[in-house]
Amino acid sequence: MKYRGSCHCGRIAFEVEGEIKGAMACNCSMCQRKGSLLWFVPRDSFTLLTPREDMGTYLFNKHVLEHHFCPTCGIHPFAEGSDPKGNKMSAVNIRCIEGIEFESVPVTHFDGRSR
Repeated sequence: MKYRGSCHCGRIAFEVEGEIKGAMACNCSMCQRKGSLLWFVPRDSFTLLTPREDMGTYLFNKHVLEHHFCPTCGIHPFAEGSDPKGNKMSAVNIRCIEGIEFESVPVTHFDGRSR
């Protein structure tokens, strides 16, 4: 299935293809504050529809993930990085996807605070 999503103001828009079987809630210092629910997909399943220069990027801790955000509305719609095997992936905040009921998506909790 193909989904569309964006930040609150629409400046950062994207499409992502796949089946949302679950999402991850992380308690690291960044994710805890953002409150995002992350769906990890291969990078080639994610298409950014707006210019990269329209978004901000924040790196912290081990600089493993590039946390992207909208400089206008402040919403964090996705992050980019690599999985443990080195495959490029996107971590999509399902709260930014149109038309899904994220309450019905199973959530796995990840202890990022202890890492």
